[in-house]
Amino acid sequence: MHPPYVAVVGPSAPEDPATTEAAREAGRLLAERGYVVVTGGLGGVMAAAAEGASAAGGTTVALLPGSRREDASPGHAIAIPTGMGEMRNALVVRTADAVLAIGGAWGTLSEIALAARTGVPVFTVAGWDLPGPEVEVCATVAEAVVRLAERVAR
Repeated sequence: MHPPYVAVVGPSAPEDPATTEAAREAGRLLAERGYVVVTGGLGGVMAAAAEGASAAGGTTVALLPGSRREDASPGHAIAIPTGMGEMRNALVVRTADAVLAIGGAWGTLSEIALAARTGVPVFTVAGWDLPGPEVEVCATVAEAVVRLAERVAR
């Protein structure tokens, strides 16, 4: 049986250091629950989530936009170069059993939309204020992980 995969998405260059710290916490909390953390593999939220998960002994997967494994940020145990550019966002979402969005940027919004459209549960912290039952807004990362765990069977 495979553990659940959770995509942690967010800006590659967050303006607020609290966003990066929230992503690091998310990676750690998800890894502690045995979830595989999937990201787009680059900097910012992606790197911080991988760092947090890796430090907690978790498994991390980078789905990279380019064609070089070396482009993955530290903390990613598995680096998959897709060569698809921003279209790799669909792979990030379709790989995941749930999406945890921290902060907001255009790429993040595309991942949230793809997840909502395809029935993948989405939990957001400090990001887009979106309508509809497909996206659950959470006050903290800890709350998001608890709510995510309630929806995604282990």
